[in-house]
Amino acid sequence: MLKYKGRSSKQENLAVTAVALQDHILHDLQLRNLSLVDHSKTKVQKKEHKSKSLKRSAKAIVDTGLGKTTQGPEVQDPEEEYVLDPKPPPLTLAQKLGLFEPPPLPLSSDEWEKVKQRSVLQGDSVQPCPICKEEFELRPQVLLSCSHVFHRACLQAFEKFTNKKTCPLCRRDQYQTRVIHDGARLFKIKCATRIQASWRGHVVRKWYRELRRTVPPTDARLRRRFFEDKFTEISHRMLCSYRTDIEELFSEIDHCLAINRSVLRQLEEKCGHELAEEDWEKIQAQALRRETHECPICLTPLSVGSAPSGPCSPPSREAVLLSCSHTFHHTCLLALEEFSLGDGSPFHACPLCRSRYQKKILEC
Repeated sequence: MLKYKGRSSKQENLAVTAVALQDHILHDLQLRNLSLVDHSKTKVQKKEHKSKSLKRSAKAIVDTGLGKTTQGPEVQDPEEEYVLDPKPPPLTLAQKLGLFEPPPLPLSSDEWEKVKQRSVLQGDSVQPCPICKEEFELRPQVLLSCSHVFHRACLQAFEKFTNKKTCPLCRRDQYQTRVIHDGARLFKIKCATRIQASWRGHVVRKWYRELRRTVPPTDARLRRRFFEDKFTEISHRMLCSYRTDIEELFSEIDHCLAINRSVLRQLEEKCGHELAEEDWEKIQAQALRRETHECPICLTPLSVGSAPSGPCSPPSREAVLLSCSHTFHHTCLLALEEFSLGDGSPFHACPLCRSRYQKKILEC
């Protein structure tokens, strides 16, 4: 009997150990949905337990009609750090029997600070995420108790893919996780630095362009180009300051041409016909009333209607009467007409009144 009792106790201990190991392996692999019994029966039993618990927790509520003040959700600080699993997981049967070591206790705030300092010294938040190889930026970031840092979504995907809770770098089991914002803070500093650098660069470039525009360079080639640009700019401003209405300019030119044509037409009408003897008599009477005795060109006496007074006196020169009633020596007037190359007969201008004339030689 004692032998049978010893064998039965050993078998019971072996069975308990096997069940404890199996339960621990299932918890370690996070396969809690698996069970030795039928899966459908477990689901039915869970539903029955849920319905019973709901019935027990159901209580009658009397509506008094009084308005209740609803409090809004508490606004959490986005920079606050917190632990995702503050309570340790429950002990498995194998851990209770001493077959495996129990999970470590939750880290205190001081221990988390040491872990974080070790991560900062390693520069994990500065480097990209070891799983996705991308920068942390503003996405949620988690710090493990082994001082390694990952994206929260990347770590969750890794745990779901491997179906166990081990660190992707050091393979440490049953780690603790804490949400931190070091990557977001460094990314904000980096963005602010880039914005400041861009703005300072813009200010410096603007100042340098203004300096190049106002101060001439020392190099000869660049200095020449600087003054050429300045001259072009001044010329452009002068052109822009004038009125550039082409239609008005053309209309003004047409008006000036019409006036010139009318003046030339009048001149042709005036100088084109020959004067009659009666007209010349009137002009000569007007010249006599002026009492002009000297040639306005050579300033010598006019010999009109008189002969030389003695043998030593110079020979008399022919006098000419112009249609404007001015009188000159004929030779002086011919010399003046030859000198004035721009004018052509019969449109010579009188040396005194600058009017067009016709001439008539006076008889001595």
